[in-house]
Amino acid sequence: MKKHGPWKIKNSKVVYKNPWISVREDSVIRPDGKPGIFGVVTMLPGSSVIPIDKNGNVYLTKEYHYGVRRVTIEAISGGVEKRKNKLSTAKRELKEEAGLVAKKWTYLGVVDPFTTVVQSPNYMYLAQGLSQGKTEPEGTESIRIIKVPFKKALQWVKESKITHSATCVAMLKSERYLRGRK
Repeated sequence: MKKHGPWKIKNSKVVYKNPWISVREDSVIRPDGKPGIFGVVTMLPGSSVIPIDKNGNVYLTKEYHYGVRRVTIEAISGGVEKRKNKLSTAKRELKEEAGLVAKKWTYLGVVDPFTTVVQSPNYMYLAQGLSQGKTEPEGTESIRIIKVPFKKALQWVKESKITHSATCVAMLKSERYLRGRK
């Protein structure tokens, strides 16, 4: 048996896997000493970018997301592929989705979106010193880029118009970073 915090894992098996996620079922001894099962979803780590231009506007995506069955407003984000690093993923996604290149990158930290059963850290960045280029969207994406004042987007976070957890945290961390610089 393998110790896992206050839990003990008797055995593990992957019960489902595709290129984006895997689902593992662990046979466990719970903290109360009783046997049980625990499921964990593992996804690629992600990088999310809050790009802010010199006029204080933020560029966000507006896209239908299959999992939540609705259009959401989010930071520019993407999965960190194997053998790629977090920052290079953030730069690639900014170029692909918005056609933007940034001169200045600030690492804002990491967020775990759903710690109970999902293993998928999301690394957050603030991008500044933007220049416009050409977008290079992926075939699986139908993204609309929206440009709004940063303060308005912050209000959307507070009103739950933006619900993507990494975006919410990245927006709040960006605000704190920018406020600290004034």
